[in-house]
Amino acid sequence: MFEAAPSPGASPYFPPVAHVCRGARRYASGATGTVAFHAYARVRLDPVLGAAIADAYVAAPHRDEQAYAAYAAFCRETVQQYHFLVGRAEFGGLGVTVCIVDEDPYADVESMIDDVRQRRLKVWASAASGNSHPYLSDGENDMFRAVHDVFGHAASGRGFDRHGEEAAWLKHSTMYSPLAVRAMTTETRGQNCAQIFRYGGRRFAEQKAVLLPRLFSDPRLVRIAAGAQARRPAPC
Repeated sequence: MFEAAPSPGASPYFPPVAHVCRGARRYASGATGTVAFHAYARVRLDPVLGAAIADAYVAAPHRDEQAYAAYAAFCRETVQQYHFLVGRAEFGGLGVTVCIVDEDPYADVESMIDDVRQRRLKVWASAASGNSHPYLSDGENDMFRAVHDVFGHAASGRGFDRHGEEAAWLKHSTMYSPLAVRAMTTETRGQNCAQIFRYGGRRFAEQKAVLLPRLFSDPRLVRIAAGAQARRPAPC
């Protein structure tokens, strides 16, 4: 579901899922956004920045106890988001049915989005990957995969190529506290950049529980094509 190597040019965009956008906006009410909703379509991952993030991730140890406070916040907030995602609509949730499966369920982002529009989602089981996480349980990791697919990709209108992953990181980060974003950046930006820029898309990066340099969690470093300016978010 990731591109094999860095490539220039346009990146796919689709209309964000309306009920997901409403839910994400309601969940993150009061959070400070970084770009207008339509700018997510123009987010691009700068290859120099991507390579620097990849180098930092690959060089980092498997785990670092100094990262555990951020991972505790990340885990706690991810579980809260998951319960919001699957919670019954009449009680304020989004009512999405999540099914954990043993093989990659989607050949492309369109197939996943079709399911999300019908309030369902399949998630590739962490236990089936043979790449265990040093901090998160398989169940917690599965929860993050679910909420990131929905609140990152379906809410930003972006897919699984390197630019889409950058946009999904930016969008989903608005739903986490600043401390939790540090861990969430490792889990998304760090792993994706390592896979794309260091492993050529041929394999997933080893999962780690570490914090990358703080500047890699700074949304102001995100490149938005066509000279779009950062501004307050509007409904997506």
